[in-house]
Amino acid sequence: MKKYFLKKLFQVVIVMLGASFLTFVLTYISSGDPAEMMFRSQDIVPSEDVLERAREEMGLNDPFIVQYGNWLENLLKGDLGYSYINTSPVIDILKQRIPMTIKLASLALLFLVVFSFTLGILSAIKKSRLLDYVIRGFCLGGISIPAFWLGLILIYLFVVKINWFTITNIDNFKGMILPAATLAIPLIGRYTRQIRAAILEQLSSDYVVGARARGIKERRIIFFHVLPNSLKGIITLFALSIGVLLGGTVIVETIFSWSGIGLMAINAVTNRDYPLLQAYVVFMALIYIVISFTVDISIQALDPRVRLKGDKIK
Repeated sequence: MKKYFLKKLFQVVIVMLGASFLTFVLTYISSGDPAEMMFRSQDIVPSEDVLERAREEMGLNDPFIVQYGNWLENLLKGDLGYSYINTSPVIDILKQRIPMTIKLASLALLFLVVFSFTLGILSAIKKSRLLDYVIRGFCLGGISIPAFWLGLILIYLFVVKINWFTITNIDNFKGMILPAATLAIPLIGRYTRQIRAAILEQLSSDYVVGARARGIKERRIIFFHVLPNSLKGIITLFALSIGVLLGGTVIVETIFSWSGIGLMAINAVTNRDYPLLQAYVVFMALIYIVISFTVDISIQALDPRVRLKGDKIK
């Protein structure tokens, strides 16, 4: 277990270094002069001498590898630089934006867990009946509709027409429901189908047939035997969906004007605010890698029957 842990930790470090290098390369080769963009964001038209001094102070005249080394060193120290547009430390902007995104993603995750399990279990129990077809139709629609279109439909129906919710007060719980639902519905459709398939697979197992033959109630078989045996793979999917929810906030936060890191990333791309964009990409990469690492280690720790060696399971 210790050897496996160290191996995965080494992989995390390598992947993070690769992600940081790729992020810096993409911003480095992007068009535009960061020094000039910084002045333009302040409505200043600088002379060539002023631009040259700014480039020197920002280290833009250094060779690529020197710039990357300085950036990586500052990154490891927690110094993400200054935003070109807001002229404030990037780390301060992230501290303001990340809690908003986490709050939205947490509510979406709650919707995802509650509705996916409920609909997946009902669909499996009522297989090939009307309720099963309705749930499967909902899942197909949820997976097929693009997030931006789904968000606009929800706004039109529940804000404009019915007036049940609001999207202007983001501190109000009602203001969180529609953006969280927009995030969750596509994943609910996907995971409901996977939960249904996992439960149906377990229902055809010999131990279920034996339990039914002993007269055990169907409800007890589902909740105390079938569901626990289906959870291992499902829990892994739900854990990885945290990263998907955080990454999916870019479109949703733009539609609902939610002041999180997704909207921050869109503004950074629009204004070519490279320090903010670099911080966003590195943060998202870190989230995905840490979640994947945690899931792998948790599975190893929770199930002593699983022992990984290379690509084989003992």
